[in-house]
Amino acid sequence: MSLKDQITEDMKTAMRAKDSERLGTIRLLLSAMKQKEVDERVTLDDPMVVAIVDKLIKQRKDSIAAFEQAARQDLADKEKAELQVLQAYLPARMSAEEVTAAVQAIVASLGAKGPGDMGKVMGAVKTQLAGKADMGQVSAAVKAALAG
Repeated sequence: MSLKDQITEDMKTAMRAKDSERLGTIRLLLSAMKQKEVDERVTLDDPMVVAIVDKLIKQRKDSIAAFEQAARQDLADKEKAELQVLQAYLPARMSAEEVTAAVQAIVASLGAKGPGDMGKVMGAVKTQLAGKADMGQVSAAVKAALAG
């Protein structure tokens, strides 16, 4: 079953269970997926769905930080609940050590040296690690590998 089908099934399950918070988050995700399909006239495959989920998760994290800074814990808690639902659709993430090892291997294979090659390395890393690792963590690993 594709990830898209799984999300649709989860929406139906949430409707039957009358789980309104979960249902709202899943509908938000399905809406973002439909928007991408309509805008780009494509049929989403699993990596594209994971990219959308990643984008929504990043938005939730940014919102949580903003709400906590503004002392709005009620809104931060709502965003955290949505974050939990969205994270269920991501594949297992790589550990920090695995990310560092993968980045070092890519840097070595490209022969990249110094911060000037960051763009070239990030392009290669994104294609190989998209959906498997947190891109903020990947970016930090690339900077460390090129600085060393």
